Amino acid sequence: MKQRFMASLLGSALTLAFCTSVQAADVDLKALEDAARKEGAVNSVGMPDAWANWKGTWADLASRYGLVHSDTDMSSAQEVAKFEAEKDNASADIGDVGASFGPIAVAKGVTQPYKPTTWEQIPQWAKDQDGHWALAYTGTIAFIINKDLVKEKDRPTQWHDLERGSYKVAIGDVGTAAQAANGVLAAAIAYKGDERNITPGLQLFTKLAQQGRLSMANPTIQTLEKGEVEVGVVWDFNGLSYREQIDPKRFEVVIPADGSVMSGYTTIINKYAKHPNAAKLTREYIFSDAGQTNLAIGHARPIRAEYLKLAPEVQAKLLPNEQYRAAQPIKNAEAWEATAKKLPQLWQEQVIVEMQ
Repeated sequence: MKQRFMASLLGSALTLAFCTSVQAADVDLKALEDAARKEGAVNSVGMPDAWANWKGTWADLASRYGLVHSDTDMSSAQEVAKFEAEKDNASADIGDVGASFGPIAVAKGVTQPYKPTTWEQIPQWAKDQDGHWALAYTGTIAFIINKDLVKEKDRPTQWHDLERGSYKVAIGDVGTAAQAANGVLAAAIAYKGDERNITPGLQLFTKLAQQGRLSMANPTIQTLEKGEVEVGVVWDFNGLSYREQIDPKRFEVVIPADGSVMSGYTTIINKYAKHPNAAKLTREYIFSDAGQTNLAIGHARPIRAEYLKLAPEVQAKLLPNEQYRAAQPIKNAEAWEATAKKLPQLWQEQVIVEMQ
């Protein structure tokens, strides 16, 4: 969720608090920048170049602040587990996880807070009051359709269409990936379920499994390019990015017209980070106008969208607003957090068992 950092932000001269209770109003960005430069590096997990155009942000941080970057791609659950397992031997400074994993990471005591200077422009529903997490960009569950493999008359525009298709549907690992878990929730919403009741979504995928139409392929750029995915369930920004990188004429990306879920991703700063100031500067930049534009270039809807003026060519990288009419944000985060914890077992017991 480009090339110009906000001069007004860099010009701030407020008092910096590097303790874990740092508040947005306490940030002296010049001091933070100096401290980050001394650290010289920032190591991330789950923030690869191709995901939501993180490449643009890493390039900016390198050119502007001299930060050397490395990333290890992994799922949200794996990121939190890594922070917890490594503790003082931390190899990662910052990660990007699905919204439901932010509170989980806080509960495990593996995060440290930082509120960027644009904190007040982040909606209340999209941030932790103490600054441990905040959604930088939103994602809405979509279909990505390989038009070479699915005939035009069979291409789904809603979840209910999946029941009548002959193609295979790929959703990925529901047990570990936030994208896949939210895909089940989106399907449930289309069938009148909600954060507490995902049974309708599980029933749809159980039916697909029984029909032999649930693909075990993970809908990634590699599997899509190889033609291993006919219809994939993905975040809109991933689908749009994959389409652009592979072949815009070969793929179609649509938001299901009968219901979808809008969530997002949040950075979490490792409590044990070896480069804590570089991690905080990274979060600061992500929420700046330039960082938010980078995300939009990567097809991710910036959380500060209403405060940005995107260039027409950047706005064109997003889906039309009318496609989102049936999409809704997670209304009960606490209920969804509880349900998401049960989902891997339910998926195994109700869906995967039907494939054996």
